[in-house]
Amino acid sequence: MVKIDPSEITPKSLYLSRRQFIGSAGAMAAGAFALAACNGNLPTVTESPPYTGATTDELGAPINSYQDITNYNNYYEFSTDKTAVAGLAANFPVSPWSVEVSGLVSNPKTYSIDDLQKFLPETRIYRLRCVEAWSMVIPWIGFPLNRLLDEVQPTSEATHVLFTAIYDPKEMPLQGTETLMWPYTEGLRMDEAMHDLTLLVTGLYGETLPKQDGAPIRLVVPWKYGFKGIKAIVKIELVNFQPDTTWMVAGPNEYGFYANVNPNVNHPRWSQGTERRIGEVGRMKTLMFNGYENEVASLYTGMDLKKNF
Repeated sequence: MVKIDPSEITPKSLYLSRRQFIGSAGAMAAGAFALAACNGNLPTVTESPPYTGATTDELGAPINSYQDITNYNNYYEFSTDKTAVAGLAANFPVSPWSVEVSGLVSNPKTYSIDDLQKFLPETRIYRLRCVEAWSMVIPWIGFPLNRLLDEVQPTSEATHVLFTAIYDPKEMPLQGTETLMWPYTEGLRMDEAMHDLTLLVTGLYGETLPKQDGAPIRLVVPWKYGFKGIKAIVKIELVNFQPDTTWMVAGPNEYGFYANVNPNVNHPRWSQGTERRIGEVGRMKTLMFNGYENEVASLYTGMDLKKNF
């Protein structure tokens, strides 16, 4: 029997909509691929940019290559093929860009990408664990989300943060299909959003964030599965309810709101006990909260982490 890696399994929600997907998106996706080929924008292996920072995480794991990080991407707005995203996103416009921060705040603001530099981005090496049971180690450049939230002054009524990505079906071919709920949305509880590990990211590997990795700004929450890391953010709204999010709507029995990395809770179709580190041979044990248990476990004291997955 051939063993199929979980990262190659199509999510149930996408499988069930496959007939619609083929009918409505086939021509569009094919056109996008053809256009990318004509423009010379198919994914290519590029040399890593000069990088003089730390080369391992705090556990001693080496960072992934720039090639891995920028040519193996989940970004369903462009493609369900991880290796096709870089080419299809090559001409995606990321300037000018603004992020609206509103809702239950005393000081709502709209920030340009240049405005966000005042929050003093820094390099942090985090592990990224995908729900599909593969992982990477990435040197992100960003700043804690709590710095921005402190400036807009959340009111006492705010309990959650709702993030919304750009909706641009002209540039993002799969947004013209019914594969997922568009625009992509994600959410965090306020204490999760205010935790110092939670980053808004504008770069990696000492460089500006590549388009296929979520440029110009994305979320990174290292103790949660990677789908929580919404890309191309245009709106951050503070609310008094737990928001519905894209993957929750697509598969509520498979993708929960919390999405905390928990090797003791299997995905319905594969084990989460081990993972495949991209660029390495074999599998490794998955750590509780992706190895950040000491920092974040207290956020979930008293919660049933199997029920609240």
